Amino acid sequence: MGLLERLARPYAAGVSHAAPPLTPDLYVILDRTAAGGRDLDAILDGAIAGGCRMVQLREKEWPSGRLLPLAERLRARCRVARVAFIVNDRIDLALVVDADGVHLGQDDLPPRAARPLLRPGMVLGVSTHSAEQARAAQAEGVDYVAVGSIFPTATKSGFELVGTELVQRLRAEIRVPLIGIGGITPANAGTVIRAGADGVAVISAVCAAPDPEAASRRLLDAIRAARAS
Repeated sequence: MGLLERLARPYAAGVSHAAPPLTPDLYVILDRTAAGGRDLDAILDGAIAGGCRMVQLREKEWPSGRLLPLAERLRARCRVARVAFIVNDRIDLALVVDADGVHLGQDDLPPRAARPLLRPGMVLGVSTHSAEQARAAQAEGVDYVAVGSIFPTATKSGFELVGTELVQRLRAEIRVPLIGIGGITPANAGTVIRAGADGVAVISAVCAAPDPEAASRRLLDAIRAARAS
């Protein structure tokens, strides 16, 4: 059965599943390139064991049809663990696997156009790189705003460095969860939280770590310590 046929049928014979709560303290983005060929299933298991409760599947090269089996496996693992599973860019894929939400960039559909395509209750997040973009995303009804790049990063070419200053500026006016992204590690995650972020999103800090579970625990420890201070 092809992707479009799967999209057209009711998911799991009409069975619906309650979405887990949105817990963006540590938002792990699973990226095949950043993982360097390592098994994303194992990286996900490590992140979950380390305390992560929100993950995203990010794949910029594979077509949706090729990506489908991987997305289904990761989705199943997240469902068992009650971890929110978000798909980057691919609204069709997110719907097919009954993901908990979709994450869009500035070159994707705007939130006002994407929201009607989603099932009720699905999370919609957007990447932003300026105060204007963050305000626009909130005005269009997103469930969280990702801001970056906070620090230099090799994951995304041509990144826009905004620093923690943008998080500080936005904190007073962004009411939905505000998530810092870009070059975040256990060493600097606390700085992002103290600037006002509700959580941090990471790619290489977990996907490229020798021990994804330990890396996730260190990141969460840094987040909790920053909040306590």
